[in-house]
Amino acid sequence: MELFKPLDDLEIGASYFFRRSEVIQGNIANVDTPNYQPKDLVFERELEEALHLKRTDPRHMDPSKTGVKFKLVNSPDYSGYDSNKVNLDKELAKLAETNLMIRAINEALKKEIGKLKLVIQGR
Repeated sequence: MELFKPLDDLEIGASYFFRRSEVIQGNIANVDTPNYQPKDLVFERELEEALHLKRTDPRHMDPSKTGVKFKLVNSPDYSGYDSNKVNLDKELAKLAETNLMIRAINEALKKEIGKLKLVIQGR
């Protein structure tokens, strides 16, 4: 239903950022583990690919209905003294960015729920 589409979209974003936060926290927890390779959750590429689709004919598949998936990937961009590839500064920066996005999604959810309350109350 179109009325709940913004909530559905925000739920996808929230689940991505919550999951990414868990992955980053795992990287930070393993900062001293020899030969540990950090991971990241990739969402942007998948979303970008989905958004480049255009519906030029009503018989075409609707791009908004495509399933957006998250991919867990290794990020081999740093190597420490014990072959540990976790860069603590980068991981903490990614965690801060992720927490900001979670807060922004939370605020957007509050606004959308407020709109639904107004619709239900008939104002």
